Amino acid sequence: MPQIPAIHFEAASTLAVVMSSHEPLLFLSDDLRVIAVSASFCRAFEIDPASVNGKRLGELGQGEWAMAKLESLLMATATGSASIDAYEIDLKRPNQKTRQLVVNAQTLDDGDPDHLRLLLAVTDVTDIRAEARLKDDLVRDKGILLQEVQHRVANSLQIIASVLMQSARRVQSEEVRGHLHDARHRIMSIAALQRQLSTSAGGSVELRTYFTQLCQSLCASMIADPERLSIQVNVDNSSVLADVSISLGLIVTELVINALKHAFTDERPGTIEIDYRSSGKDWTLSISDNGIGMPVGDDMPKAGLGTGIVEALVKNLEGELMLSDADPGTVVTISHREPLGLRADFSPAAQEQNRYLNARD
Repeated sequence: MPQIPAIHFEAASTLAVVMSSHEPLLFLSDDLRVIAVSASFCRAFEIDPASVNGKRLGELGQGEWAMAKLESLLMATATGSASIDAYEIDLKRPNQKTRQLVVNAQTLDDGDPDHLRLLLAVTDVTDIRAEARLKDDLVRDKGILLQEVQHRVANSLQIIASVLMQSARRVQSEEVRGHLHDARHRIMSIAALQRQLSTSAGGSVELRTYFTQLCQSLCASMIADPERLSIQVNVDNSSVLADVSISLGLIVTELVINALKHAFTDERPGTIEIDYRSSGKDWTLSISDNGIGMPVGDDMPKAGLGTGIVEALVKNLEGELMLSDADPGTVVTISHREPLGLRADFSPAAQEQNRYLNARD
């Protein structure tokens, strides 16, 4: 009994794989005629399976597959001079929405070098692309809305600051006037914080630029003579989350305002320095001045609103607050240390203790 050449079994197996594939597939001759098509292809693109065999690719359906560039690429793939890898096309059919497709093609050698075959795989990405566009639109709309909110917040803060200034001019009490001026400075500082945060990206704020611009705003609003008083910023390359930066910015604002009010009486010149350093999750913020130093005894001012604000913010940051004499001047230091239980201890004593505990386990 004569044996059937293996080439026919291979072709039959290829046909079976193509026709039963769950992915839309087309098995084409080198002149782009359909040899076989998967049932999933016919269902996806509403084509009668009985009408496809022997037809050229461009004759399928109502001619919507007649795409000159696609046919050119397929012919080039058949000759080995090109390849189709994730090539995107738009399938346009009468009275139906355009579908976005990704096609891949490769040659199949069934043993006859004069008759190469092409296997064309088609993936419908219409819904995926629509979801991506919707997501992009939502992100863009959210960004526009956020900018509008920030603009309105900035305007509102400016209005509040103006009202406070007008009120300060009308009152007779120096004490009340001072409180109104302090409130205005805080409002302006919050406005400066808002402007800085509105330009930050990815929820992270670079502290050197942030503190520098914040202190520039404080200088402009509170220092009448920059030749007499100045603020210096010395910050490493640290970046923090936006919510942390708000707390740090408010702490700096309150302590700088306090130093400007109390450290440089009698028109004395001086400098306020902002310093921030971090190592891992540990960080230290200090605000120092070379003013008159800390009053003692009856001259020590009572704790006011600013002190309460700073203490609350430091507690929220899980930090420690320390006040010290700089001789001359004052240093306020806020430090945060990661709990010891979360740190890796590689000291000999710790390693010996670990060995002992492990042995007991």
